[in-house]
Amino acid sequence: MADLKLTNIDKTYGASVNVLKDINLEIEKGELIVFVGPSGCGKSTLLRMIAGLEKITGGTLEIDGQVVNDVPPAQRGIAMVFQSYALYPHMTVRDNMAFALKIAKKSRQEIDATIENAARILQLEPYLDRLPKALSGGQRQRVAIGRSIVRDPKVYLFDEPLSNLDAGLRVATRIEIAQLKESMPDSTMIYVTHDQVEAMTLASRIVVLANRGIAQVGTPLELYERPENEFVAQFIGSPSMNLMPGKIVSTGTETVVELDGGGKARSSVSTGDDLQGADVNVGIRPEDFELTEDEHCYSGKVAITEALGEVTLLYFEQKEREEPIIAKLPGIHREIRGEIVKLSAPRDKIHLFKEGHSLLKR
Repeated sequence: MADLKLTNIDKTYGASVNVLKDINLEIEKGELIVFVGPSGCGKSTLLRMIAGLEKITGGTLEIDGQVVNDVPPAQRGIAMVFQSYALYPHMTVRDNMAFALKIAKKSRQEIDATIENAARILQLEPYLDRLPKALSGGQRQRVAIGRSIVRDPKVYLFDEPLSNLDAGLRVATRIEIAQLKESMPDSTMIYVTHDQVEAMTLASRIVVLANRGIAQVGTPLELYERPENEFVAQFIGSPSMNLMPGKIVSTGTETVVELDGGGKARSSVSTGDDLQGADVNVGIRPEDFELTEDEHCYSGKVAITEALGEVTLLYFEQKEREEPIIAKLPGIHREIRGEIVKLSAPRDKIHLFKEGHSLLKR
C-alpha cells in the first residue's frame, strides 16, 4: 500500500474558474482519510485528480515518492468505487470481479483464489453465480468494492459509495466498510462523503474542504472538540454549534464574555489582556447545554420541541437572528414548550472565536 503527498495542488477550469487552490496534504500508508465539505467544495474533483480522471492544473501529486501528475490512471495503482455500481449487467458476480484479472492475463487458478478471498472478506460467497439484477443495492456495492480488492491496488478511492442506498442499507454497508478496513489494516483508503456520520465513524482523519481549500485536517474527535474556525465548528456536529455574539469582559485563566442577549459565558479558554473588550462569538454545541436556574449563557422562550426518544431538541424563538438557538437535552421535555428557560454550559465546552478563528491555544 502507499503514502500520498499533495503539494500546492490547484484545479482551474478555463481561464478563471478556480475550484481548488493550494491543497497540501500528506496521507500515510494504512490511513482511511475522509473528504467532507458542502456541495461544490471540490471534494469529488480532488478525488478524481488523485485517480487521474481529472488533470491537475498546478502542484504535484506523489504516490510512494513518485510524481504521478502525468501518469495514466491505469498505471497509478489506484482502484475507484463510484456511487453508481458500474457493474456489467450480463456478467455474474464472479465474472464482474474477475474481469480486470482476465485483462491482466492472470492464470485461472490465481483468479479463482483471488475471487474466493475477496468474496469471503465481503461475505459474497453465496452470490458469486448471480447476476447483478438479482442482488440488493448493498450487495451490488459490495461487488463493486470486491472488484477493486481483487486488483490489490496501492490506494482505494471511494466516491460517495453509499449515497444511492436507503438509510438502513447505508448503516449496514458502512459497518461492512469499517470491517473491511479492519481486515486490511495496511490498505490506504480515501473516502468522499457528504454524510457526517460516515465521516465520524469511518475516518482515521477527516479533511474538511471549503472555500477552494482545506479548512482543517484532524481526527474526528479533534474536529469535534477543537475546531479551528467557525466553519468547521458548525459543519461538524448535528445540530450545528450555536454561535452567539458577545464581548470579553474578563481575561486570564478563565475568560468571561457578556453576550449580546444578556447572558454570561465563562470559558476555560485562556486569553491575553490584549483581548479585553474584544468582540467574539461564543460557540456552544446543542448537546453541551444544561438547564439551570443560576447564572446562564442563554435564556429564551422555547418555540418548538422535538422529542426523539433519548433526547429532546429545543428550538428557541428568535427576533433578529437568522440561525435558531438549539439545545439538545437528554430525556423528554415536551412540557417546556412555550416556557422561558435558562441554559448554561460547562467551561471546557465553551468555544471562543474572533474574526472566525478559534482562540483556543494549541
